[in-house]
Amino acid sequence: MPRSHRRRRDDRDDDSLDRLIAGWRRTETRRGREYSVQPVSGARTEKSYTCPGCSRSIEIGVAHVVVWREDGVMGPAADLAARRHWHTHCWKTD
Repeated sequence: MPRSHRRRRDDRDDDSLDRLIAGWRRTETRRGREYSVQPVSGARTEKSYTCPGCSRSIEIGVAHVVVWREDGVMGPAADLAARRHWHTHCWKTD
């Protein structure tokens, strides 16, 4: 039987660029506070959110960032629970 030279894909071998980029969380410091910033690709959005920067809707399918504090007084669990979804542009200009 001839061998297939095509690469087989499964959940462990998903190397799409969108998925790779979406997994890059970074830490940013703004106004003396540390924030975690997690990019979300448009393909991974499941519902719409309201951006705290402009109060407009972030629709399904729109790439954006999720932001939460890293140095809150209530601890990491509370910081993560208080995360917010921002338009990428709004987060950069805030």
